[in-house]
Amino acid sequence: MDEFDGCCRNMPDPRKIGHMIRELNGAFKKKFITCGMAAGLDEVTLMHGWIMGYLYHNQERAIYQKTIESDFYIKRSTVTTILQLMEKKGYIRRAAVEGDARLKQIFLTEQGKEIAARTKGMIEDMESTVIEGIAEDKLDIFYEVAQKLVTNMNQ
Repeated sequence: MDEFDGCCRNMPDPRKIGHMIRELNGAFKKKFITCGMAAGLDEVTLMHGWIMGYLYHNQERAIYQKTIESDFYIKRSTVTTILQLMEKKGYIRRAAVEGDARLKQIFLTEQGKEIAARTKGMIEDMESTVIEGIAEDKLDIFYEVAQKLVTNMNQ
């Protein structure tokens, strides 16, 4: 009987990629919520923050629901729910496109722009805390490996 028999036998192997990605995701979400509350952004969910940041940085392009579905790798029904809530909270507005009433372009409202800018600052502070003490060459390796994992998963 080894030291992992008994209570820990059913725990996932921490050296598995899926386990580490799940753990990183959970830790990032927890850190985002903690930092968001400290910055007075406790009403903004992580996904709302990502989408507002995306819209903020792509104001010169036409962004539609389909764009968000494909760029964020999320299902249509999920995006619909997220965008409806963001619209209800006053972060975005959707406008019909001339020539195709079914197609709605997504825009940040002034409130959404202000929150996106505050969220960006909060995330920058959070990221500098998260990478504290990690050498630049190690971060380069992390980004290279992470990008390869994404590429492999998208094949």
